[in-house]
Amino acid sequence: MKYTVSCLLACLLSTTVLALDPATVDRINTVSNDLYPTMVEARRWFHAHPELSNREVATSAEIIRRLEAMGYETRTGLAGHGVVAVLEGGKPGPVVAWRSDIDALPIDEAVDVPWKSQNPGVMHACGHDVHMTVGLGTAELLMRMKDDVPGTVVFLFQPAEEGAPPGEEGGASLMLKEGVFDDPTPMAIFGSHVMPNHPVGTIAWGSGEMMASADRFIIAVTGRMTHGSAPHDGIDAIWVGSQIVDALQGIISREIDSRNPAVVSVGTFSAGNRFNIIAGSAELTGTVRTLDGAARDHIEAAIQRIVAGVCTAHRASCEVDYEHFTPVLVNDPELASASVDILRSVFGDDAVNEAEPIMAAEDFAEYARVAPSFFFFLGVGNTEKGWTSYVHTPTFQPDEKALRIGVRAASALLLGALEAK
Repeated sequence: MKYTVSCLLACLLSTTVLALDPATVDRINTVSNDLYPTMVEARRWFHAHPELSNREVATSAEIIRRLEAMGYETRTGLAGHGVVAVLEGGKPGPVVAWRSDIDALPIDEAVDVPWKSQNPGVMHACGHDVHMTVGLGTAELLMRMKDDVPGTVVFLFQPAEEGAPPGEEGGASLMLKEGVFDDPTPMAIFGSHVMPNHPVGTIAWGSGEMMASADRFIIAVTGRMTHGSAPHDGIDAIWVGSQIVDALQGIISREIDSRNPAVVSVGTFSAGNRFNIIAGSAELTGTVRTLDGAARDHIEAAIQRIVAGVCTAHRASCEVDYEHFTPVLVNDPELASASVDILRSVFGDDAVNEAEPIMAAEDFAEYARVAPSFFFFLGVGNTEKGWTSYVHTPTFQPDEKALRIGVRAASALLLGALEAK
């Protein structure tokens, strides 16, 4: 029997409330408890050996080693260092997928633990060490249940979620370009991201727009260098750049409907080479985040217009390099409804909470354009221990008890989707 997307969704919604069989839930809980020490060890290894986007050589090799030890055959080299493993269950059924990202960030870790990063200036500050471990733990759990799995599960370990270095391709878009889901093709795709503002033991979800689109802009300002005592003889690129920064703030406050969330942020401003020299050039970089395609287009056009106008007014020349990174991450409403039923049958109503969309971005959104997707936030915060620092900070520290929760959630969602046939 060939399973289609419409067939899978129809099956998922064939009953008012979906729930896994209690015996299946008990088995998931038992196996995840057995795997917990191994998961902690794995997460700490990945945390101690972080690698930047498109440079995940040792990370990829370790993922391959662990998957093959479980009995998987691996497909490697996708988008550089991507890894794919496929579990063919003992019973016929559709195909579903689970995605984990594997890259780290250029951050100096400030958390003093025995498994602290051994690579100076690089840290798993976004929780991808947890994501990899949850993916591996789920792969091992379902491998142990292989004979009873009614379908096929594709486990995807993706490089460069944080964005490929300038001049390089990478991430989800390249994985898809290189045919990661050509054979087999999943009917539904699942994934998650750790969130320290949600307590460990909880899951947060959304339907429809879940995370923002992300764009990057680079603004090059060219003025004319001169001595600091004679600014009238030059064109001050720092001053012109400052006017640009100030003017960009008006896009959100004066051009975008206040009911439509959007962000324009300048992240870097580089200029000058000595205290008594008027800078002849400057470079500004920043990001744009929206939950709406029309607002995204308007902001891009506004940046081009404002930069051109400011530079013309102050006799400088400017160039804008604007790059679309990721689209809005949209959870399929029907799949989300079914998935939440499954999660609540495993964790209870109080542990599964609806969340507002956030302005952070995730290139999981690229997969959501290929097939119905469900992406959720995995709580890793612990206020009693003070583990509440946000992702992308040097003091980020997730509660490892979330590993068990993540594996249970992933296993339940994958099995629930397969069993709904």
